Amino acid sequence: MTNILISGGSVAGLTLAHWLRQYGFTPTVVERAPEVREGGYKIDIRGAALDVVGRMGLLDEVRRHSTDMRVARFVDARGRQVATMSAEAFGGREGDDVEIMRGDLVRILRAAAEDGVEYVFGDSIAALDQTPEGVRVTFESGPPRTFDLVAGADGLHSNVRGLAFGEESRFVRDLGHHISIFTVPNHLGLDRTEMMHPAPGRSAGMYGTRRDADARAMFLFSSPPGAGDGRDVTRQKKLLAEVFAGQGWDVPRLLGAMWDAPDFYFDSISQVRMDHWSTGRVALVGDAAYGPSPASGQGTSLALVGAYVLAGCLAAAAGDHAAGFAAYEREMRHFAEENQKLAAANMKGMVLGSATRIRFQMLMLRLMPHLPGKDRMIERVTGPIRRAATAITIRDYRVPSA
Repeated sequence: MTNILISGGSVAGLTLAHWLRQYGFTPTVVERAPEVREGGYKIDIRGAALDVVGRMGLLDEVRRHSTDMRVARFVDARGRQVATMSAEAFGGREGDDVEIMRGDLVRILRAAAEDGVEYVFGDSIAALDQTPEGVRVTFESGPPRTFDLVAGADGLHSNVRGLAFGEESRFVRDLGHHISIFTVPNHLGLDRTEMMHPAPGRSAGMYGTRRDADARAMFLFSSPPGAGDGRDVTRQKKLLAEVFAGQGWDVPRLLGAMWDAPDFYFDSISQVRMDHWSTGRVALVGDAAYGPSPASGQGTSLALVGAYVLAGCLAAAAGDHAAGFAAYEREMRHFAEENQKLAAANMKGMVLGSATRIRFQMLMLRLMPHLPGKDRMIERVTGPIRRAATAITIRDYRVPSA
């Protein structure tokens, strides 16, 4: 029975653990945090990823935890409404697409990857030593162990990728913007509503879902010189405060709440581009291998599908990990690239460079419901997302009999 170590206990790692167990592997998940991280922001599940969730028997549960968002409202510096959109149009969703809070999805996946999965919390991989027989793993605090295979499902700043493939700068491409999200008191009483205040080169927002008493603040901005993506949280907060200093609406209040936020998140909006996702007995999945960036809206879907395909290809390869990894890359490459293409176009509409462009966009949003070609305009937004989200056929993996 093949023992596989998975680094990272988020969407990709938990999904991979579930499917590996289904195919008879013995998965171990190591997670740096003391428990699976359940916080986070709204995420979308579309196309092929819905098929994966359905095959896990989790689709009804996921739909029960839908954010049920209703509307997005755009406001000026005084808080006056200047335009609105349906929540579906704002998120580029259509049909069966589901929006869910990341924490809810992680809890659902953890419950599905419980039996037969070992979890090691509060630890991380310090070194990998590959041999013909396996991978000797040195942990930061636990005793060394040997596994047959190692999977890096540990996100944009993947520790496994750094140890097995090299420096992050070789693979992570900064798209010229930063994002920050954190929990704030819902002082506006938002009920399934998103508020957005655009300004040249930066955009601030706040939303409240049907399930949360609190709200989330979100900030997007063009990266200033020297912004970097360092791990110094105090420096990150100071930078965010400087970038959004003087912006109107409720931005000062949101920035004030930032200092005590329990779940402050700040990072560059970046993609991961790699020529190959495996080396020897080590493979990458999800953001670690082909992170499309938050601008794509497809990171979660790629993680779900990638984990399913990797587990299936390993099972179908009947113990030949090299063949399994190669099949995984063949099946996932086009899907990953098509979804990564979404980011550049989406980013242009998320952070506008001038007041003129903002006024024009708000005008178009106000006029859209009354224009004869409104359906074609919406299709220009949702069509590329739908095509990318379905750019792979989810197949059954028949495991060869012994």
